[in-house]
Amino acid sequence: MAIRDRLVFFSALGLLLCSLSTVAQQGAVDGEWQAYGADNGGTKYSPLDQINKGNVKDLEFAWSWTTVDVNIYEANPGNPRLADSTDFECTPLMVGNVLYATTTLGQAAAIDATTGETLWAFNPSSYKDGRPPNQGWISRGAAYWKDGDDERIYYSTGNSWLYALDIKTGQPVPSFGKNGRVDLTKGVRGATHRGGYGHSSAPTICRGIVMVGSAISDGPAAKEGIPGRVKAFDARTGAEKWTFNTVPEEGEFGMETWLNDSSKYSGGANVWAPMAADDELGYVYLPTSTPTNDFYGGHRLGNNLFAESLICVNVETGARVWHFQFVHHGLWDYDTPCAPALLDVTVEGKAIKAVAQATKHGFVFVFDRITGKPVWPIEERPVPQTDVPGEVTSPTQPYPTKPAPFTTQGASEDDLIDFTPELRAEAKEILGQFKIGPLFTPPGADKPVIMKPSMGGGANWPGVGVDPETGILYVPSMNRPTALMLRKGDPARTNFRYTRGFASVEGPRGLPLFKPPYGRITAIDLKTGDHLWRVTNGGDGPLDHEALEGLDLPPLGTNCRAGPLITKTLLFVADGSGRSGTATGGGTRLRAFDKLTGEALATFELPDQGTGVPMTYRSGGKQFVVIAVGSRPAQLVALALP
Repeated sequence: MAIRDRLVFFSALGLLLCSLSTVAQQGAVDGEWQAYGADNGGTKYSPLDQINKGNVKDLEFAWSWTTVDVNIYEANPGNPRLADSTDFECTPLMVGNVLYATTTLGQAAAIDATTGETLWAFNPSSYKDGRPPNQGWISRGAAYWKDGDDERIYYSTGNSWLYALDIKTGQPVPSFGKNGRVDLTKGVRGATHRGGYGHSSAPTICRGIVMVGSAISDGPAAKEGIPGRVKAFDARTGAEKWTFNTVPEEGEFGMETWLNDSSKYSGGANVWAPMAADDELGYVYLPTSTPTNDFYGGHRLGNNLFAESLICVNVETGARVWHFQFVHHGLWDYDTPCAPALLDVTVEGKAIKAVAQATKHGFVFVFDRITGKPVWPIEERPVPQTDVPGEVTSPTQPYPTKPAPFTTQGASEDDLIDFTPELRAEAKEILGQFKIGPLFTPPGADKPVIMKPSMGGGANWPGVGVDPETGILYVPSMNRPTALMLRKGDPARTNFRYTRGFASVEGPRGLPLFKPPYGRITAIDLKTGDHLWRVTNGGDGPLDHEALEGLDLPPLGTNCRAGPLITKTLLFVADGSGRSGTATGGGTRLRAFDKLTGEALATFELPDQGTGVPMTYRSGGKQFVVIAVGSRPAQLVALALP
């Protein structure tokens, strides 16, 4: 769908923007790591090169830090509220030779960047309000702000408080909000208890304004849900500056895309992923998720703006500048799952301030980040239609002409495993249990439909990285299917006409049903839109399965959530985190690649799954690479040269 209702840029404004510097996003500066994605543009890039192609194989483990959450676990043995606490997914900041991390159970900590020693910890006891919504106990990081001698760390907790901490003491700043915190549930329709409205991603700070999205349950029991809200606060005082309603309210743009007044009760469409911001332009970029419920939209007919979209917003006022919707009337849980990446590139001789957004369904959409104009054409193409009562699917969906998809889309018989003729025949028989089709085949009520990519992606929350010097984007991805079938809602339990149900997609003899690779890294040149190289990512997969004995197969990869780190010459990617299983589990390796060719240069065995996105910095004259691993005990581990 074409971007609707773009702002008219007057000639004077156009001349002003043309005069802006064309210097690219530079990634991390001064050997530090001051933002979740290295910079507000989400590049995940550092120009450090003490660790390089020639010596990366010599890296050693320098130190490890065990999360301060162990004190909570020890003080609450057997506490059912903490029983399902999930992976440690933080990417720490590094400022002034100190790391700043947030923990699974909502604490913040300062850590000596050279030794791994804990310097301070702050515990707001947010875990006492119970398990946060959706994915549960998750905190992926913090944000840093400085004004003169005033330096602070900001982070939001699973029970919906935004804290401002003094960077030196770890104590709340009394002048911010009320005693150092602001209430993120204030004014949010339906957020009547702190268990239903949470926060997993790091805040974003631009021009002295702190912005926070929200995490909302993907499996509500009713069509009435909590809507997504993005809130912005003055970094110094905590005063609310603006709120952007991703589910429009009365009189707001986009409300006409929710038929039968469904925007008045529908929830979701929230920004649970990290945002990106252009400090020079004063624009912030919001990636949004699916509305409730994820797989049946009969109660919310229409295209449902601003769900599954990228929205450019003026950071000073919260006014929408432009938007693009990636999925109309979403039925596949294809949330926009990760931070947009900002970089400046030259395409066909034209300098462009670009924003690139990777999606769960396997695309990278690239826009001029000032105007929202696609860098390469995006086509509306016909897609399969639903036969479920009460549902009305969009007749078309957007397909970018460049870059090409970075993962397999849709399911067909040609995709079945073919390691041996016998295995292929067994896989074909299993496939008969399902309905298959191209991307955007809608869920049905008569037979499970295979979604590929699954609602886990494709790309997922660890996101992409970009090299501002070369214009190359790196995207780790998964290739795991899901089988989905709609079930009639039980009126005694829900007012949804249909709710979701899942079926196992297991291939012959416990092997995967479809061909590998099950994890992949793709390098894309954003100057041309072309793929440069692709390599398998993750573990070896089920190579040790008895049915594959004697076959000369390459590593098959694993379905895992893996994030990239780019340096002057290297690309670091961990196997990533994922569910256990034959070919679906995460792995325990961190690998370094030649970023220009994809050649694997070194492999390091981590003490557990790599659960966070790696980062790098310089401290005490040494360059360190740090990554979060595991769940219990969760750790940060640091590697450096001898």
